[in-house]
Amino acid sequence: MKVPFYRHNIGDEEIAKVVEVLRSPIHTAGPVTQEFEKKLAAYLGCQRAVGVTSWTMGAFLCLRSLGIKPGDEVIIPPLTFLSTANIVCHLGATPVFADVEPDTGLMDVEAARKAITPRTRAIIPVHIYGAMCDMRALKALADQHGLYLLEDAAHCVEGCRDGVRPGQLSEAVCFSFYATKNLSCGDGGGVASQSAKIADHVAKLRFHGMSRGSEERYSGTYRHYDMDEAGYKCNMTDLMAAMLLPQLARIESLLARKEAIARRYEQGIAGSPGVDLFKTPPQTKHARHLFPILAPDGKRDEFLVRLQNKGLGVAVHFNSLHLMKYYRRQYGFKEGDFPHAERLCRRTLSLPFYPRLEEVEIDHVIQSVRETAAELSATHLT
Repeated sequence: MKVPFYRHNIGDEEIAKVVEVLRSPIHTAGPVTQEFEKKLAAYLGCQRAVGVTSWTMGAFLCLRSLGIKPGDEVIIPPLTFLSTANIVCHLGATPVFADVEPDTGLMDVEAARKAITPRTRAIIPVHIYGAMCDMRALKALADQHGLYLLEDAAHCVEGCRDGVRPGQLSEAVCFSFYATKNLSCGDGGGVASQSAKIADHVAKLRFHGMSRGSEERYSGTYRHYDMDEAGYKCNMTDLMAAMLLPQLARIESLLARKEAIARRYEQGIAGSPGVDLFKTPPQTKHARHLFPILAPDGKRDEFLVRLQNKGLGVAVHFNSLHLMKYYRRQYGFKEGDFPHAERLCRRTLSLPFYPRLEEVEIDHVIQSVRETAAELSATHLT
């Protein structure tokens, strides 16, 4: 049996909405984008949401709106995707890594505290796999030191922890609508904020810094535009928003299905020799973007290959960022600098995990993991 790593959730509703936009006069950012932005903000309980082309550009614009500049430091965890650190570098600032908790993979608040220096301006907590960081503790830390908080919620639209949703305690939160995300339009991203000032600035920067978007310029009587700062071209389009709106409407039902699959996995994989699972913090509503497992230490790659040979699509999320060639060369990072992240990254692999998994496929995933764990355990004993 073949079980692909991912199948998208695009159906007839999304296709019909895209066709509707294609038949309309506006294909770029217009009324459909605005509708999605309003509904996303309402879902999150944030004042404003802004659609962009990717998490990367949304977060970059947020850091720019916060005034991050050369010489500043921004604290991030090493267990994350490349863009979390790259956006800091693109602004000429320095990414400073703070280790993660050993059992959740989430930013360790005390590690972040120890990483603060007089040059620190911001902290970017990453809500990895769909579980939220301790935002109440991070908010207290940021307030104590006069720092900005920018949440990386590329994995976590639906999450909640201690009664807090993404974007409710930070300057802004950024989302990814990449092909494999819980909300997907192939590529895309969003920013949400309680600050109208930050949201308005991000909205302007995504249109080159122009004072009017295309819909404002060309609807009705033509109106001139101005530009008071150099911006970028990274606005969401109505075609992208058309794919997202139907998914947002059923996001909770999709999450319920993924939660049920996660429970099946947890129960079925429990007790597999050498295999561990990430822990979910208490008082957490998990967004269930990925389902990672921890393979036996030192055997992750062999485990991965054996699962592929059994027909499973698998992936690694992520290899420790501070050990990437660029960051080693640029900042002198080395093995042993962040032991918890390194240990997790050596062991982690992600299983097929999406609402359209069939029951027989779920059974095959569980059986394959258990068999592979037993095979590697027997090999170790001999």
